[in-house]
Amino acid sequence: MSATSDPILARMRADAEAIFRSGLSAADPAAAIRRLCRRTGRELCIGKRRFDLSAIDRIWVVGAGKATAFMARAIEEIVGDRIEDGIISVKYGHTAPLARIRTVEAGHPLPDANGVAASRAILDLARQAGPRDLVIVLLSGGGSALMPLPADGLHLAEKQTTTDLLLSCGATIHEMNAIRKHLSGIKGGQLAQAAAPAPCVTLILSDVVGDDPDVIASGPTVPDRSTFGDCLDIIGRYGIESQLPAVVRQRIRDGVAGRVAETPKTDTHDWRHTAHLMVGSNRQALEAAARAAEQRGYHTMVLSSCIEGDTRTVARLHAAMAREILASGNPLPPPACILSGGETTLVLKGDGRGGRNQEFALNTALSIADHPSVLILAAGTDGTDGPTDAAGAFVDHTTAARAAGAGLDIRRHLSHNDAYPFFEALGDLLITGPTGTNVMDLNIVLVMTTEKQPIFEDGAEGNHHPHAIRTDSTRTPG
Repeated sequence: MSATSDPILARMRADAEAIFRSGLSAADPAAAIRRLCRRTGRELCIGKRRFDLSAIDRIWVVGAGKATAFMARAIEEIVGDRIEDGIISVKYGHTAPLARIRTVEAGHPLPDANGVAASRAILDLARQAGPRDLVIVLLSGGGSALMPLPADGLHLAEKQTTTDLLLSCGATIHEMNAIRKHLSGIKGGQLAQAAAPAPCVTLILSDVVGDDPDVIASGPTVPDRSTFGDCLDIIGRYGIESQLPAVVRQRIRDGVAGRVAETPKTDTHDWRHTAHLMVGSNRQALEAAARAAEQRGYHTMVLSSCIEGDTRTVARLHAAMAREILASGNPLPPPACILSGGETTLVLKGDGRGGRNQEFALNTALSIADHPSVLILAAGTDGTDGPTDAAGAFVDHTTAARAAGAGLDIRRHLSHNDAYPFFEALGDLLITGPTGTNVMDLNIVLVMTTEKQPIFEDGAEGNHHPHAIRTDSTRTPG
């Protein structure tokens, strides 16, 4: 049986995708920039900051990230005629038409030579800024890999090896970026240092749990709170020191000993002329997704925007919640929608194709088998899950049976981290293309009533009035 031959499942799949796309729309960084940045005559307002354009000689625009091209297009619409020059580094294919800001396409998640060239150009441009200039920095998820400028004495190949090790061992984004900052010539506040004494305003689309600006894109324009000592602790925690290139090990140890300068801290640089503004986050996407689910008649719960941890464990927890809803009506009765966001960690043990969202979905397939009617969508908001062209995948209570009928072994695909071919064969991949945003992942769990009461086209089920329950009180900074 195909996933869409059952009309209830077909409707649930359509609902899940619509809920996901509502989240994407709410996290559109270009739209947010147009709301937050405005030009009136000779005055430019960026958030609460006001700049007299008659007192500014030149505006420079630099940045990096998977959504940065769309952010740059919005900036061009606002101050395009005043931009002296600009350059951004984006993932291959994540481009947008620009008139004044140059675009370099580069490698992600593993950095490449294009990223190095873009980083050097960004740093050189920032150094041209004077005290009567304004530097606008645009950052989004992926910025760390897309600005891989090696520190003195290091080469790209050594940074590639280090990044690959960190991705494979299951290090968190906070841990990865602490090390990246200490192997870089541009991260960890060093871009702001290069732009001084020019005022520097950074517009940030958050792709990290907690929306911490010194972690997003490895914080090139904010003080760095991590140290070489933290880096040494991280590589020891994962037991990868012996696998690191010798020059990387030596740099970290030299840094701990004080023989290599630390990244800029709050007391080692004048930060009075720098500012940052959050233009989008996972929380915003979840809130919009919740509204969309409610409009379709689902009782809705936002579980958290701070989901972290092992992908497999988190996936099975979501599947268990679906089963509990069916068994007891807790924590809310069907038709139910559980939403969560964040970024899980996938420890790679095989050499297959896929990403953490496809792995998330596949890990729920056996847990929800024969528990009608359950559907789960796990997807990345940037439109790319791992090194694939899929944002994520759908899984439902028929997935295991359909896989068996197609000769697919779920456990084998899991053991090889090979979720992409599995879902491709079943027609269960979600392929959106580059979305123009990047606010981590969205997980959507839909559970219909066992009586199979349909959700009507107007978004209401019978005379039921939908409501939402929110359990996460995390505030979004900025």
